Amino acid sequence: METLLGIAIGIGLSAACGFRVFIPLLIMNLMALGGYLHLSLEFAWIGSHYATVAFATATILEVVGYYVPWIDHLLDIVATPAAVIAGTIATASMIVDLPPFLKWTLSLIAGGGIAGLVQGSTSALRLKSSLSTGGGANPVISTLELVGSTVTALLAVLAPVVCLVLIGLFCFFVLLKAGRFIFRRTKFL
Repeated sequence: METLLGIAIGIGLSAACGFRVFIPLLIMNLMALGGYLHLSLEFAWIGSHYATVAFATATILEVVGYYVPWIDHLLDIVATPAAVIAGTIATASMIVDLPPFLKWTLSLIAGGGIAGLVQGSTSALRLKSSLSTGGGANPVISTLELVGSTVTALLAVLAPVVCLVLIGLFCFFVLLKAGRFIFRRTKFL
């Protein structure tokens, strides 16, 4: 049961990495320092005081960067692979009782996959916002992503099952929108 709970927390934190890369890592760090999260041994460094300084600095730079026009698009380019990596690490750090092959396979597919899906969705939303409003609505999108990352990361730690249900609904919505877009485009071919 503890392994399943760790996987659920890891996937929730990975989804939060798709909104913002460093906020979930900072929340993991603070929760581990407070004794609320137990990380696998090879990821104990996430719960160190040095990591607190690094994650807090990176979080501040990331949040501020997303409010600067055109820098937000550059950050999206960098954040997409970074979110997949952070999502993989977030899930792997929470899995303690599985063999390494299974742990890393699950972390890459579930953790990295959900982080990539969320990051891709937010990047597409930001692009659509930029095209339709000339970037004027991007600060609103940035604020929603900031809130989404924080709430998702906290929910992953405090109520992982609820978080998984919400992530499932989000994935369903994204796939539904993508399907509609694809089928609408193919009608004209």
